[in-house]
Amino acid sequence: MNRINRRSFIRIAASAAAVSVVGFPAIAAAGGKQQVVIVGGGVGGATAARYIRRADASVEVTLIEPNKHYYTCFMSNEVLGGDRQLDSLKFGYDGLAKHGVTVVHDTVTAIDAKGRTVTTRGGKSFSYDRCIVAPGISFADNIKGYDIVAQEKFPHAWKAGPQTTLLRQQLEDMADGGTVLIAPPPNPFRCPPGPYERACQIAYYLKAHKPKSKILILDAKDSFSKQGLFTQAWDRHYKGMIEWVSAVDSGGGVKSVNAAAGTVSTEFDEYKPAVANIIPAQVAGTIASVAGLTDDSGWCPVEGKTFESSIHQGIHVIGDAAIQAPLPKSGYAANSEAKVVAAAVVALVNGRDPGTPSWVNTCYSIVAPQDAISVAMVYNLVDGKVATVEGSGGLTPVDSSPEDRAREVLYAHSWFNNITNDIFG
Repeated sequence: MNRINRRSFIRIAASAAAVSVVGFPAIAAAGGKQQVVIVGGGVGGATAARYIRRADASVEVTLIEPNKHYYTCFMSNEVLGGDRQLDSLKFGYDGLAKHGVTVVHDTVTAIDAKGRTVTTRGGKSFSYDRCIVAPGISFADNIKGYDIVAQEKFPHAWKAGPQTTLLRQQLEDMADGGTVLIAPPPNPFRCPPGPYERACQIAYYLKAHKPKSKILILDAKDSFSKQGLFTQAWDRHYKGMIEWVSAVDSGGGVKSVNAAAGTVSTEFDEYKPAVANIIPAQVAGTIASVAGLTDDSGWCPVEGKTFESSIHQGIHVIGDAAIQAPLPKSGYAANSEAKVVAAAVVALVNGRDPGTPSWVNTCYSIVAPQDAISVAMVYNLVDGKVATVEGSGGLTPVDSSPEDRAREVLYAHSWFNNITNDIFG
C-alpha cells in the first residue's frame, strides 16, 4: 500500500469501499446457528451487520437501533452551505434486511456481559455468542448551561438531522452583518476536521447572501486537523470573514452559555452572537457507559486485533466510542473497523483465529464549491496496537493545483455515494 502515491490512494478511496483496499476474506459457512447482536445502526453497526452476513450467511445477525432512518454526519456541512439537502443524508435499513439481517427498532437499556444477553426498552431480550456495540457519541457536561433547552438556542448539529436543519434555518434568519460563533470541542471528538470545514461551508453561504457577516471560532484547542490547509482556504476564499481564537487566547474555549440571554462566555469575555454553534466535549454513547464498557476517559478501551472490549469479553466496540487512536473518530474509520471486526467475529464464532488486521481512513473536507482537501492513511497492527503505516496516505499538498482541488471535490462526492451504498445498500 505504501507504494501507491497519494493521488492514487484518494482515487481508490473515492471509487471503492475500504474493503477493496484492506481485503475481506471469503469464509465458508459452517454448521450451527451462531447469534451476533449489534447495538447501534450507524456507520459501524450497519457495516458490521452486512459484512458478517456476507462472510457467513449461517450466522444470525440482529441489529438493534431505535431510529428507522440514519442521517450521515459526513457531508452534513454541505447542508449548512446550501449545496445539499438533508434528505440526501437519510438512509433506511431495508437493504440490510435484504441481506438477512434482523433489524429491531428499539432502544437497548442493558447488556449483560456475563449472561450474554441484550435487553431493550420494549422488554425484549436477545441472547448472543458475540456482541458488537457501536453506540456513537454522547455529549459531556463541559459547558455550563448547555442543556436541552440551550441546544435549541445554540444547536450543536453534531448529530445530523433536526439539529442540522435548525442551524441552517438560523443562518437563513440572521441579518447581514451578524456574527456566527463556532465553539469546537476538545480532543478527542467525532470528525476532527468537521468544525473547520463547517466554518468554510457557513462562510460560503454568508459570502453569497450576507457578505457583511463574520465567523468567530472560539476553540478549546491550540491546534486542529489540517490546520494549514484550512487557514489557506480561509485566506483564499473568505479573506477577513473567519477569525480563529486558540484555547490559550480564550482561556480554554467556551465555558458557559445563557440561552435566555443569548450569550456565550469564555474565561475572559462574553459574546452575544447572531448564531452560535456550540459543540460540546464528547464521550462514548450512553449505553457503553451503562454496560460498563468505558474507562475513566469516557471512551471504550479495546484490544487492537479484534476491537474486543478490554473490560468485558465477547463484546466488541467499534466506531467513535472505541479508543482506537491513531485511527480517527470518523465515518470511514468506523466503516473500516466494522469490516475488520466482522471478519474477526465470524472467525471466532467458527472456532478460528482472526487474521492480521489492517485499516484505512480517508477524510475529505469541502472548503469551497471547487476546492476540497483530504487526509488519508493506512494502519496496521504493531505489538497488539493500531499503528500508522509509514509512507502511506498523507495530506493534500498546500501547493496543489486548482484542477487537483476540484478533482478532490469529485472524489469526495463519489466516496460519499459509494460508502453509503456499501453500508446500507
